[in-house]
Amino acid sequence: MTKLSFQLYSARNFQPYSAIFEKLGKAGYSEVEGFGGIYAELDDAGLKSLRADLDKNGLVMATGHFSPDFLENNVQQSLLIAKTLGMDSIYAPHLAADQRPADGAGWLAFGKRLQEMAKPYKDAGYEFGWHNHDFEFAKLADGSLPIERIFEGAPGISWEADIAWVVRGGGDPFAWIEKLGSRITAVHVKDIAPAGENKDEDGWADVGHGTLAWPKLIAALKATNAKHYVVEHDNPSDIDRLIARSIASFKTY
Repeated sequence: MTKLSFQLYSARNFQPYSAIFEKLGKAGYSEVEGFGGIYAELDDAGLKSLRADLDKNGLVMATGHFSPDFLENNVQQSLLIAKTLGMDSIYAPHLAADQRPADGAGWLAFGKRLQEMAKPYKDAGYEFGWHNHDFEFAKLADGSLPIERIFEGAPGISWEADIAWVVRGGGDPFAWIEKLGSRITAVHVKDIAPAGENKDEDGWADVGHGTLAWPKLIAALKATNAKHYVVEHDNPSDIDRLIARSIASFKTY
């Protein structure tokens, strides 16, 4: 079975993380994905302590999210974080609404920025890519999509495909897997609740308990370069339920 990872952002409201690591290890997860809120402010001792806590529970932080600004302005610290925690892949995860370009030229320029941003990390041997949300699939005035312009401007980076956000953005996930499959090196595995359900969880669902055709999606993704499958839920109400049900579903795919 493919190793299953867990995006720790999903557990931000269920502290401490030490307890989350224990739950994940016992449930059968082997990897986690970090984000800036976990490690951006840690010193060397703090990073080593975090690594020890992961090791104790049989987990490795194989992938990590870092904001574009942090990746640009804190190269050595980003590399230290990735090395200490055992990462092999680094992904820029998001662009705040007030920073998003308004046209195709702006998104192309952002892609070029990512291409440049990636250099020191790729030179150090890390996979480097972009993680999408829904806004990259909103059509621009020239008829193009931000996701197209980003990857046009950054031919050397990969894609951590968040399939549920592709769907929420109005995209056909199978078409995008086919179109950009050679770019996909990691996948966010999450689900969307049926319309009107799980309103207290922003309409998200545990993997296998929503509307996405995950068995077919996993089959399609096997033709890509995806090596990390990361469970995520942006606003779960029950972390134990999310952890248990998601890995149980994934094991059947």
